[in-house]
Formats: sequence, C-alpha cells, structure tokens
Amino acid sequence: MSVPDKLPDDIAELKAIIRAQQDQNTRLEALVASFKKALFGARSEKIDPGQYELELEDIETAIAKVEAEVDADERTAPVRPPRPRQTNRGSLPKHLERVEVVLEPELSCGCGAERHVIGEDVSEQLDVIPAQFRVIVTRRPKYACRSCEGGVTQAPAPAHIIAGGMPNESTLAHVIVSKYADHLLLYRQAQIYSRQGMDLDRSTLAAWVGKSAFELTAVYDALMADLKRSTKLFMDETPAPVLAPGRKRTKTGYFWALARDDRPWGGDDPPAVAFTYAPGRSGQHADTILRGFGGVLQVDGYAGYNRLLKRPAQDVSLAYCWAHARRKLHDLTQSGAAPIAQEGLAQIQALYRIEKDLRGLTADQRHAARQDRSQPIIDAFELWLAQNRARVSAKSPTGEALKYIAKYWDGLCLFLTDGRIELDNNAVERTIRTIALNRKNALFAGHETGAQNWAIIASLIETCKLNGIEPHGYLSGILTAIAQGYKQMDINELLPWNYAKTV
Repeated sequence: MSVPDKLPDDIAELKAIIRAQQDQNTRLEALVASFKKALFGARSEKIDPGQYELELEDIETAIAKVEAEVDADERTAPVRPPRPRQTNRGSLPKHLERVEVVLEPELSCGCGAERHVIGEDVSEQLDVIPAQFRVIVTRRPKYACRSCEGGVTQAPAPAHIIAGGMPNESTLAHVIVSKYADHLLLYRQAQIYSRQGMDLDRSTLAAWVGKSAFELTAVYDALMADLKRSTKLFMDETPAPVLAPGRKRTKTGYFWALARDDRPWGGDDPPAVAFTYAPGRSGQHADTILRGFGGVLQVDGYAGYNRLLKRPAQDVSLAYCWAHARRKLHDLTQSGAAPIAQEGLAQIQALYRIEKDLRGLTADQRHAARQDRSQPIIDAFELWLAQNRARVSAKSPTGEALKYIAKYWDGLCLFLTDGRIELDNNAVERTIRTIALNRKNALFAGHETGAQNWAIIASLIETCKLNGIEPHGYLSGILTAIAQGYKQMDINELLPWNYAKTV
C-alpha cells in the first residue's frame, strides 16, 4: 500500500496506515525471498524439475495476490499516486483473429459543433473461448438425367480414419494431443465433452486412440528408420509400469528412447526421438531396437548397452555421459565434507564451460577446440583420478564414485575425438520427461499393446516439439492424408519436418 499524498491528521489512522504498509512489505519480502530460493537455491539432482515449476507457480500467484491487495488499497486512498504502466511480458501472435470493439464518446461538443477524430488509443487483450464443438454436415446430392437412362451420379463420400464414425481427423488429433502432450486422461476428456452435452464413454475415446495409433504406425516406422540411418544417436530408457492381466498388480516394462539432436554442431538432420516399449531392460532390447544402426551411441553407464559392443560387425561405439559421472561426485558433497569430490566437480565444470563456448560451431571446429582446450583438462583429470584412487578405499563412497569414472573412462573421453559427440546424453533425457509426466498421471499402462501405442504417438508429438511444429495441426493433417490413401512409398513425406514444409 502506497502512502497517500494527503495524510490524515488523526494519529490512530496514521498508525494504521504504517502498520498496513509494514505488514504488506513483510509479506512481499518473504515471498520474494522464497521465489529467489526456489529459482536460484541449491537443488538436489534427484528432484523432479516439475516440482520447482509448481513451487515457483504458487509463489508467483501469491505475489500477484498481494500486489492486487495493494492496488485495491490505493484505489480507496484520497489521492492515488501515479504508478508505472505494467507491461505485458508475453506477446499476442499476429495470426490470432482480431475482434475490434470501438468505444465512441459523445460526439457533440458543448459549443454545438461536432467533434472530429484527432487520434486514438489502441489496446489488446487476450480473449479465450472455451473449447467448442461443432458438427460438420456433409450433404451429397444425387443427380439423374431426364433425357436418358444414364443412371444416378453422386460425389463420393470423403474417406475418414473412423469410417462412418462420429469423429473427423481433427477430433482424433485433439484427443491424442490432449492425452499424450497435455497429459489429460481420457476419462477427464469425457467429462469435458459431457459439459458440452456430448456423452462419450471413455472406452469410445480409447477406441479412437487405438485406431489412430494403428494408422500412425507407418509414419512411426519411417521415423525410426530415419533415425537409424544417422551415425550419431542418443539412447536411454525409463520404467513403464504395465497392468498384468489376472495378477491384480503391475509389471515393469521400459520405454526405450532413441534420439537425434545435431543442432549443437549445426548438423543437417532434424532433431527427432522415437520411443519403443519393451517388457524388460535387457541389453537384448537395445540391440533389437538398434538393428541396422552403426555409429556412435551416447548413453549412460547402464551395463546392458555393452551387448552392442559384442556385435560381429563391431559397428557401434559407446560414448558415455559426463553428467552421470558428475552426479556420483555431487552426491558425495551433499552428505558432508568431500574435498576430493569437490576437486573432481571443479574439473568437470571446467569442461562444461568450454562446451558452452563451443555450442553452435561446426563439428570440425569443436574437435579442434577440444584438442586445444579440453585435452589438457582431461589429461590432468586422468592423473588426478589415478592418484586419488590409490589414496582412498575402493569400497568407500568416494572410492566407488572414482571407480565408476575410471570404469567408463574411454567412453567419457570419446568426445575429444569427434566434434559431433556431446559431453552428456541430456538431449535424450529431456525427451523422456513427457513420458514421466504421463506416467505420473496415468500411473500405469493398461496393456503392453497400449504401452506401444503410447510410444508411437509420443514419438510423433515429441518430434514435433523438437522441430517447433504445432502437434495438433500436424497430426490432423497427416491423419487426413492417410485416410485419403497416402501411398506407402511416399510415407517419408509425412515425417514432421517434411510435412511442415508442404503445408
């Protein structure tokens, strides 16, 4: 609450104003302190980043509420002091429909003449119309010739994914995106439809999703084939609880993510990710998924990937993740004084600072810079690692962390020899977040086939996001193309980056 220019003469009223001012200042200071702590404070690497978003969201809401109270108090003050204009942090896209409302004042002047326009003030506010449903009525008149018996003619019925069904392709895309991109479960979507008078059973929506997943499988297969033609990929896996029929509990399957992101070194191939459901975490599943791939695969330290090194062709090299090595040392610093771990963290941080400078350069430029700047750090780190492993017990927490780094040392240093390799595999871990969010909402997949449907649709949606493509428009468009008989030989044209160029 701002102090008004004209203060009351009553001492009790003055004290009330001061107390209110102090109370609001204290509340705002506490909220700002909480905001800074959530935004910049120390964080455990094991905490879900979504929790921070929730914390910041609640704090920002609380700050806005206090500021609204301040504004309300100022409106009741005898004289309202001028306030700086609040600017909108966002922007209103040019493609949105503009509905103009013109507010005309009284045009007649006191002197009897008509006022004329000398200018105008224009403001824009975002208006939202809740999701509305409409019915597309398709009429196909029948025609016959009165002069002959040529028969009756009629335009052919348009083809749809759900032949003779209620939804068109835009509706199917909306259900899919709501479930797999916005994490809105089908029974909740059914409740939204019900508010509009559309009584749709959850099982009906599930049937739409299953049919769509089947039709999208060819595009998913083309996406997977395109990824495996690359020579540098990322891979990671995450649990996928699946309901075990008849056992009244879930079993643990896994989503395997295969990703490509060449943007840090300016590669020509677009970023993409393909998820595959498998009933386990065995390295056999990774080998099966990667059948036909040869090149550098960047992974974490999971031993199952070692199976790829036993291929007769010896066509896969494993590059390991410095973020996982760093995490081993970071965990030691959280449990107490750990000078050796702190020294290791400082050296790894120096590598990351170099990588920040190299982002956006070509692969050759990155390779040359790493030889010049990163190689000396790695050489010093290798000497430091050997010396400290000799100093500490191999079974101590510090010894275990150093043993992990030494075990994967060759793969950790592979980035020095190839400018395409990243320092870590965070690129694929970021794509898995959407799987984790959906898993948190749904708790488990109802069936292994449902889990693979999930993988198919999530692959296309996440690839759209990586390429800056709006997923609803994309899925609606390719479902329409598939329904109209798109040729299998041209299926690559329906991949997100190719289809976006043609629409």
